[in-house]
Amino acid sequence: MEFHASVESYICVGLPWLLLSLINAGLAQGKGRSGLVWWAWSLLFGPLATLVVVVRPRADG
Repeated sequence: MEFHASVESYICVGLPWLLLSLINAGLAQGKGRSGLVWWAWSLLFGPLATLVVVVRPRADG
């Protein structure tokens, strides 16, 4: 049995992951945190980063 990933499968997984990272960056900025840092974390950790952004309290300042 050979696994052959098509371009469509990369798009089906990669595009939502990328969109989630952009949403997380916006959520982080809304809570007074660095959008760029949270975008990068979201690329690596995806939904787990979303959970952390949502649960963490707003940054002071």
